Order: sequence, then C-alpha cells, then structure tokens
Amino acid sequence: MASLQSLVFTVCCLILSTHLTGSEADNDHEAASLSYDEDSFKLGIETKRHFVMFFAPWCGHCKNLAPTWNELAKIYNKEDGSPVTIAKVDCTEHTALCADHEVTGFPTLKLFETGGKSFKRYSGKRDLESLKNFVQEQILGDGEAAAPGEGEAPAGEREESLIVLDDDNFDAKVARGVFFIKFYAPWCGHCKKLAPTWDQLAETFANRKEVSIGKIDCTQSTVICKRYEVRGYPTLLWFQDGEKIGKYQSSRSHDALKEYVITQLKEAAGGTEEEKTEDKKEDAEEEIQGKVQDLTVDTFKSFLSSRLVFVKFFAPWCGHCKRLAPTWEELASVVKDEDVSVAKVDCTQHKGVCDDHQVRGYPTLKIFRDGELLEDYKGSRTVDDLQKFVTKHLTKRDEL
Repeated sequence: MASLQSLVFTVCCLILSTHLTGSEADNDHEAASLSYDEDSFKLGIETKRHFVMFFAPWCGHCKNLAPTWNELAKIYNKEDGSPVTIAKVDCTEHTALCADHEVTGFPTLKLFETGGKSFKRYSGKRDLESLKNFVQEQILGDGEAAAPGEGEAPAGEREESLIVLDDDNFDAKVARGVFFIKFYAPWCGHCKKLAPTWDQLAETFANRKEVSIGKIDCTQSTVICKRYEVRGYPTLLWFQDGEKIGKYQSSRSHDALKEYVITQLKEAAGGTEEEKTEDKKEDAEEEIQGKVQDLTVDTFKSFLSSRLVFVKFFAPWCGHCKRLAPTWEELASVVKDEDVSVAKVDCTQHKGVCDDHQVRGYPTLKIFRDGELLEDYKGSRTVDDLQKFVTKHLTKRDEL
C-alpha cells in the first residue's frame, strides 16, 4: 500500500512539474531576466539603469517577446559591470506598481535612468538586434555599438525624455526654462489613456533643449498640486521660469499636443507683447470655429461673455449624452462659418457651473448670448433641428 501511495505521489509530482514547466515556458520565467515586485523594483532601480518589460502572462505579444527578452537579459545581466539590468514585472501580480508607472497596454517597455526619476519608453521593433541597439544608443547617446561594461555618458548629459517631478524637486527643476507638465493620478482613467501619448510627446521633444515635458503624481505630491489648484485629472499646465503661463484644454491627441508646444515656443521666441496678445486672440478665434469647446469652471464665464454660444451640459456616463456626442460635433462643423460657438460642460467635473444654471438632467442644452441665457432647447436632437434652432437666434440678433 505504501508503495502504491509513493507511486501516486511521484506521478502527481511529475504532472505538476510538467504543468509548471509549460506555464514557465508560456511566461518564459528564466533566470536571465530578473522578475521584480514592488520592493525589488524600487531597490534595483535606485542603484542602476534598468530596461523593464511590464507584461501580463495571458498577453500573446508578451509571450512572443519573452524568449527575445531573456536573450537580451543574457547579454546584459551576465556581469556586474554591465551598465543596465534587464528585468520584468508581472502586472497581474503587481498591479499597484504597474499603475504607478501608467502601464495601460502589454508589453510596455521602459528604460529607467538610475533612481527612476526619468525614463525612455521603447516603441520600436521587438527583435533582439533592435532592442540591443536601443539600449546601446541610450547608454552612449550617439547610436554607436557598446558592449556591457563599456563607457557611459557623463551624468547630466544623458537624454531625459520625460521629467518625473515631485514635491521635493519641482521648484528646483522648473525654476529655469520651459516645461509642459501633466498633473495626474494613477487611478484616473483619462490619465491612463493619456499616458502613452504623453510618453510619445516627451520623446518627440527629447532633443529640443528649449522645452521639457514632465509629469507629477498628485496622489504623492499633494503640496505642489494644491499650490496650482489642480482639481481634476489630468491637468496640463505650461510653465516658464517657474511661473504658470497657461492651461491646455483642447484635444489630447499627440498631434494636437505637439502643435500646442510648437505654437507656445514660437510665441515665446519673438514678437512684441501686443503682437503676441493679438496673435493669441486670432488663434483662439480660429480654433473655436468648427470645434466643440470644452468649458470649465475657469473658462465658462469669459468664453460666454461676448458671443452667441450653444452649450451642452452632460455627464460622461449618460447614454443619451453618448448618443448626442457625434451629432454635437457635427453641429459645430456645420455652423463653423456662422457667428456662433458650440460648447460643452462636463457636470461631473464642473458641478458648480451646472448647479448655477439649474441643470437637473442630462443632456441639458442652453443657448446664451453675451453671457445671458436666451432659451433652453427642448426639441429633436437631429443636426437639422439643432441647426434651425441656432439659425433662429442668429436671425433674431440680425433683426435687432
């Protein structure tokens, strides 16, 4: 009987061993690439550069990359003198760590400088040669091949694509120069969606000395976020020589953000103050035409003060609002040549504005002239009917 139990136990062990081996093959948990948790990640990154793969075991692209990642690890992790460590983090086990680093897709590959305050996101090909070239370029900064243990760029000369700010370093870092900074919270859905685009923006301007792209976690850096009255996430602010110059409130696409940075740099580079002011006014008017304007508690009154504006008060979770959204965008395009603006207010973010205008349900549509309410819209929500409503109020003004 004992012999039979021993046999059964042996078979079970073999089955379990086979299952684990298969799982390890899927995730490629070999010794070459270091697997980090929250504690080991923090400890490791304090003392050395790290190229980290954030992954999920079920992710097909991660499985495909795993053997290549371990080949890369065999090259750089084999000796103490290597200038970089290759590591990985399982985001299904260490969700907080991945959230802290705004990982929104798998695999996400980031090369962190020593201390973890800055990083470069990798978005190129995932073959071994491309990954090696990327690591070597970051180590040398000139694209020449470098073997582990060879020279590294002097401190302060290495490229920092995204500046990570906090309560301790904010004032010193931002005191001189131009900064475009994202104020965010790791749990914020909009922040997670913006994260890869913000990384891409940082890479776009990585070699432009006249501007730095940064971010600050408001759940960790409450002093700075409170100072600049950050009440919603993400908040995107433009700084020059330590002073807040402006707040970005338009589309969060890479092209739109890039155009904003270029425009701000051009304005800072030349022209008299009067010319700059006039140009800003013209640019603002051009930007208004054909687009739905996002209004906030800070911009609502000033935007409505001198024009005819048709406003949609909405909540993102509202089904009727979601169905109206594309129609509202189309309406803005249809009336772009008319003397009217189409706008919207998110009542979950700007409750005070909605309360002031007695918004009781969503969507609520109101038309204003020079800041004064003209009429609530109660009709059909087709583009034609909405346009007729706008035209009626345009005609009334012409008749005055």
